Amino acid sequence: MLKTGQNISQKQSLQQKLSPQQIQFVKLLQLPTIGLEQRVKQEIEMNPVLEEGDPLAPEETISENEIEWEEPEAKEESGDPDPVDQNEDIDWDSFLHNTEYDGMNYSSPSGGGGAIDEDWKDLPNPYHETLLEELEQQVSLLDLDDEEMLIADQILGSLDEDGYFRREIDAVVDNIAFNHGRLVNKEKVEKVRKQIQKLEPVGIASRDLRDCLLCQIRHSDADDEIRELAIKLLENEWEAFEKKHFEKLKSRLNVGNEELKEVFDLIKGMNPRPGGVSNPDTDNQQYIEPDFEVYYEPSEEEGKQDEGEFVIRLSQRNIPPLRISPDYKMMWENLKKKKGKPKKGEDSEARKFIKDKVESAQWFIDSIKQRHNTLMKTMRTIVALQEDFFKHGEGLKPMILKDVAERINMDISTVSRVVNGKYVQTNFGVYELKYFFSEGLETESGEDVSSREVKNILADVIQNENKKKPYSDQALTEILKEKGYKVARRTVSKYRENLQIPVARLRKQII
Repeated sequence: MLKTGQNISQKQSLQQKLSPQQIQFVKLLQLPTIGLEQRVKQEIEMNPVLEEGDPLAPEETISENEIEWEEPEAKEESGDPDPVDQNEDIDWDSFLHNTEYDGMNYSSPSGGGGAIDEDWKDLPNPYHETLLEELEQQVSLLDLDDEEMLIADQILGSLDEDGYFRREIDAVVDNIAFNHGRLVNKEKVEKVRKQIQKLEPVGIASRDLRDCLLCQIRHSDADDEIRELAIKLLENEWEAFEKKHFEKLKSRLNVGNEELKEVFDLIKGMNPRPGGVSNPDTDNQQYIEPDFEVYYEPSEEEGKQDEGEFVIRLSQRNIPPLRISPDYKMMWENLKKKKGKPKKGEDSEARKFIKDKVESAQWFIDSIKQRHNTLMKTMRTIVALQEDFFKHGEGLKPMILKDVAERINMDISTVSRVVNGKYVQTNFGVYELKYFFSEGLETESGEDVSSREVKNILADVIQNENKKKPYSDQALTEILKEKGYKVARRTVSKYRENLQIPVARLRKQII
């Protein structure tokens, strides 16, 4: 017998939901300096209650004493601020004084220069032609008929990001026949492709790397004898060239070490990516703006250089200090002066608008403050844990996100957001904050060392190896063991690949 029916059941579950302010804080926390600058400008445009404060404010610095942390007694709670009660009056004294961000955390490390930036910031960026536009101009100067121009247009439109033409010629023939009703032969397509190859940059529209190198070498101004040897090597001995079988190459080309080295130097001087030209606009987009500055100032007293102090700055670039506009207090007072209760209409809408915007502005300013405090707290802890590195530029210690999170009483995910995409300027260069985090390895003496330190030693060993007989991964493993580092061969292989160092066979050079 078939039974049908409905079952009613209750299930209790506990879910954690983030408030709007917490979501806003998380988004601001993961922004780098340049991203925060854009976000602040966007918020000022969206909220008329929020405005820029006084940009002239002193820079904040942190002394070494402040870097030393103590274990807190309880976890910090990041609850939402009390929302503005829609039924109560606005405490303007509180808003105008407590929520104003006085700008001390927004000062630029370099100081000054604001007026000049203001004069130039609205100027448009100069226009730069793309590689495709440059090639189209050069093609227009070639002596091509209409059919060849169609072929050239197809070839240019098929180039990949490295400038290679990897499309099948039959596909070009079919495309022209289908879209333009013209039947062209493959020989004509190849003829036009070779004409384009000779344009600038030479080697563009090549079929593969060998084709690209051959084209560039044929049009180079190298010595005739060396150029002919290089062409012969690429045409007939490509496999031996790829595998660096020097003895085979010397025998087959009938040359000695010196001549073969000249040939290799000529080939290495060619451009393997003719389409990978740099664009000034793209270069600007990839510019790194350090979010922190950390410097160690040794003590001037003789024999007490190690008793100096660290200076830590949070760079805020061109971000202005923020405050809630006092003009809106005047507007609010004018609405209050009207006799009687506010009617449903313009007055009540104005009251609601002002309260909503004031609340939103305070939430944003509080989130900016909280971001600043969290970033500084995290950076101080990193400096405290990696004190030797920030003093001397070496001696990186094992450190993971959990180490920092425990000391600042925050979640690991919060520390991860702080670290991700942020950079610090030091006396020894610019480093991504992720650089300071690495797993630890144990030495023969039982001391923990950073895996990054082992990678640096590995890179140094490879840099100084005999280029005629590079070390194998097993040989590198033995060398590291002799230096006191217990590392397995597969770990050495992984570290070498992380450093983007090829295997021993491909590191071989002609000396």
